[in-house]
Amino acid sequence: MNRVYAIATLDSKGKELAFLGQAAREAGAEVVLVDVSLKGPPQIIPDVSREQVAERHPKGREAVFARQEREASIHAMSEALTRFLAEEAAAGRLQAAVGLGGSEGTSLIAPALRGLPRGVPKLMVSTLAGGDTRAYVGTSDLCMLFPVSDIAGLNFLSRQVLRNAAYAAAGMARSGAVAVPVAPAVGLTMFGVTTPCVDMVRAGLEAKGWEGVAFHAVGTGGAAMEEMAAQGAFRALMDLTTTEVADALLGGIFPAVPERFDAIALHNIPAVVSVGALDMANFGPRATVPARFRHRLLYTHTPMVTLMRTSPEENEAFARHIAARLNMGAGPCVLLLPTGGISALDAPGQPFHDPAADEILFKALERHVKPTALRRVQRVPFHINDLAFARVALNALEEILRP
Repeated sequence: MNRVYAIATLDSKGKELAFLGQAAREAGAEVVLVDVSLKGPPQIIPDVSREQVAERHPKGREAVFARQEREASIHAMSEALTRFLAEEAAAGRLQAAVGLGGSEGTSLIAPALRGLPRGVPKLMVSTLAGGDTRAYVGTSDLCMLFPVSDIAGLNFLSRQVLRNAAYAAAGMARSGAVAVPVAPAVGLTMFGVTTPCVDMVRAGLEAKGWEGVAFHAVGTGGAAMEEMAAQGAFRALMDLTTTEVADALLGGIFPAVPERFDAIALHNIPAVVSVGALDMANFGPRATVPARFRHRLLYTHTPMVTLMRTSPEENEAFARHIAARLNMGAGPCVLLLPTGGISALDAPGQPFHDPAADEILFKALERHVKPTALRRVQRVPFHINDLAFARVALNALEEILRP
């Protein structure tokens, strides 16, 4: 099957969605047009009316169309659409979904697309896609496409963008069923400065018939790993790059979410943890670094990312934060401290090499993490990107998973 659900507020985006739907049909897809408008009558006749969508709300269509603030109506329709799409996907009727909208349409449709299982193709053509999309994408695999011009009528530019979106949705719909793990999976965290370590660990897992799923530790990466772990996707975690804690405590651009370490603290998932890239906090372009930090040791990673070397006092705070979360867990956990350096920039001859600051971090973790029969802290006399450290990490994983 190759069915694409195309969604918009048809009281204002009817012609545009009709064009997108026709293009998707030309690309070989079966198309279902879904109306989620809240105001006037639809400009075209949908396959699924707004009333049919609204009926999926837990309190019925009245909860969507009752006289209330506009924001409440948008939220209610979004909740109804989320349930509708989930039901269609679960029944095997939906192979892809594409939304079309401005600010209100995106606020309504994006959460529902986000609610589809990861791997189900989902695309949002949105005038907000040219800005910060984190609030709309979250930790999902939602694709957002910026239409350049407003979605207000058809013109030479909008026709091409909508056609691209239609063909993309139709093509993705042909990709087949959502993949499921065929081997035990382990969640990994990585950063550019810990990539060698994670690459070696992943190779070691594959050699044992396991699958390593790496997450980029930029805030949303850690959050996605936590969510999937809570859903039972992983047999264990190798949370080797905990740098998101630094950004959370110092106001960086890649902060840990409040739920960070919940997989360990609340769900007791076996975990090997380390302190990868806690020698740095991440900020935007150098001119955007907060004034209170501009006298510090800064390193331009890319034109858009400036790194700041963390101080001994900050490392003490990181240790307290991590220890508090790890101490809540009752499952097996090993915290590894690579005394040879904790990132590619924290090595002899590199700009962030500071053994004294690292030692403050290590001692604070040893002081604050409470050992139990299943939880321990271990110093490892290697750099985090050394093959020897990767081997220690893999051995620690085998140990905590041993019956």
